[in-house]
Amino acid sequence: MTKAASFAAISLTALALTACMPKGSADHWAGYGPSPALPKPEHSLIPTVGIPKVVGWPQGAAPKAPSGFTVARYADGLDHPRWLYVLPNGDLLVSESASEPSDADVSNKGIKGWFQKHFMKSVGSSKPSPNKIFLLRDADGDGIAESRMLFAQGLKQPFGMTLVGNTLYVANSDGVVSFPYATGQTSAAGTGQKVFDLPGGPINHHWTKNVVASPDGTKLYATVGSNSDVGENGLENETGRAAIWEYDLASGRTREFATGIRNPNGIDFEPTTHVMWTVSNERDEIGNDLPPDFLTSVRDGGFYGWPYSYWGPHVDERVKPQRPDLVAKAIAPDFGLGAHTASLGLTFYTGAAFPMAYRGGAFVGQHGSWNRKPLNGYQVVFVPFANGRPQNAPEAFLTGFLDKDDKIQGRPVGVAVDRTGALLVADDVGGIVWRVTSTPAGPARAK
Repeated sequence: MTKAASFAAISLTALALTACMPKGSADHWAGYGPSPALPKPEHSLIPTVGIPKVVGWPQGAAPKAPSGFTVARYADGLDHPRWLYVLPNGDLLVSESASEPSDADVSNKGIKGWFQKHFMKSVGSSKPSPNKIFLLRDADGDGIAESRMLFAQGLKQPFGMTLVGNTLYVANSDGVVSFPYATGQTSAAGTGQKVFDLPGGPINHHWTKNVVASPDGTKLYATVGSNSDVGENGLENETGRAAIWEYDLASGRTREFATGIRNPNGIDFEPTTHVMWTVSNERDEIGNDLPPDFLTSVRDGGFYGWPYSYWGPHVDERVKPQRPDLVAKAIAPDFGLGAHTASLGLTFYTGAAFPMAYRGGAFVGQHGSWNRKPLNGYQVVFVPFANGRPQNAPEAFLTGFLDKDDKIQGRPVGVAVDRTGALLVADDVGGIVWRVTSTPAGPARAK
């Protein structure tokens, strides 16, 4: 049998098996809110997986925003854009990166691994990583970047970026590097100077690393995802992972700021309290509706359960050995974001262009599931805040990344607010940065 025939046979068998897989709630908002319902764990011989078809965006098509908002292409033709950073002069940095095929081969095995690798390949995630950062400039202020310049290249799966003074920090998949930066600069020489290491290969299951600066500019915070779903690659390979790391710029000291967060990506600071918040992906294979991904405040020294428990004290019995001592101090997240939504991007809205109901709330980029029926995520969700705390009910702010047949047109990742108060969204499948603006007469958010 040829390789192609073998692949086709495996595909048909796998697709036939998916028909027997359990399905989750059809309620779009199942698993959202401050106290989401947590159904009993479900275990199946066949994990819930799927291979949604990628069709891309038809000519002239765009995601849908609420009435009173306009969605436009800020830039397109990008190669798997993942994360965004707005510089003080209004220029936008976009990091292009992807999972290397070797990463998937090392970390994913069995039926689930086969599906995941096939899905990642179909959406352009499993390929040689572009390893570039582009600078986009809208000099004439028309909402379209007319200039695109290669800012940096030769990096190692770059993701998060942050500027402190005249130094730009970039999070690679194995550590943070720095570049000198001057206002208006359009390129950086070399591949950066190493600042500090982060856990990397050879497995590096969750390779995306973000870096942000503290509000006072004295510290950096970097995210590191777990090396597995729930420790199946060996807990010895989880040292320093599923954590947010702190780096003190003055002393050069690093420490684990918070732990037990399976795959944190987006970090931002709530604008009135300056408390750190993060979004994180939760574990798989215990049900279509369990457990919810989440948005949570982050306490210094806090432990959030992974891998031993989820949503506080709910024990994951698959993990051996058990750690009741850690489960006893596990902090429950503040706000559920739905199961398997792959919530990645996070930014608080600090602009003044959107209606008052959006001021101070959080926008979350939900990359979307491949391991749930029906599909979940594939949107930018808005969570209102009041007095420094998230409020119900969330809003599906930017939708249409799935078409009417549940085929993938795009997948939102990083989100940012530009100098004018517009929302920018990185769409890695579409190769697009979308820009959402509010009309002067835009209505307040529906209650």
